[in-house]
Amino acid sequence: MWIYEKRLEYPVNIKTPNAKLAGAIISQLGGPDGEMGAATRYLSQRYTMPDRKIIGALTDIGTEELAHIEIVSAILYQLTRNLTIQEIKDSGFDKYFVDHTTGIYPQAASGMPFSASTLQSTGDTFADLNEDLAAEQKARLTYDNILRLSDDPDVSDAIRFLRAREIVHYQRFADCLRIAQDNFEDKSNFYRYNPEFDRN
Repeated sequence: MWIYEKRLEYPVNIKTPNAKLAGAIISQLGGPDGEMGAATRYLSQRYTMPDRKIIGALTDIGTEELAHIEIVSAILYQLTRNLTIQEIKDSGFDKYFVDHTTGIYPQAASGMPFSASTLQSTGDTFADLNEDLAAEQKARLTYDNILRLSDDPDVSDAIRFLRAREIVHYQRFADCLRIAQDNFEDKSNFYRYNPEFDRN
């Protein structure tokens, strides 16, 4: 199904470790609006979509989100490699360090581990596509917030790439929603996907 190239979709070359910044960026790995949730959401939702173009878009975007997991993980690794114990203590990274040392573990910046409870797959085309649109906006906002916190140009460069891809994904999901609306029998109400529930 895929051809896997053993390189990152976008290069990550961080010169200066910064555990404090890693503690914020980790939310885009396993936080409520992170890449792990996005990949899981889209690759789950694809099965019940009624249109092959929408299925293809969910597969493409879900697969790219897997590549984004790799990029975020590389950022986290490079920000936390070769830290001294004093640097870990001074940065507030000690709570993470106790449980995971400097291993890459999917969690939110708050410390909450990744959970599939932050995403939904309903089997309803319009509910799922609207969730996907919202998910991309929330991911974009999280990247905006990371950029506000980052003073490292190497980190900000990779984060800007990821943020730009969230915008493209949002546009693709908007296209998918238009396809679903164009193919929907009851043009008067796009959000009543199962009109038989309204019949007597």
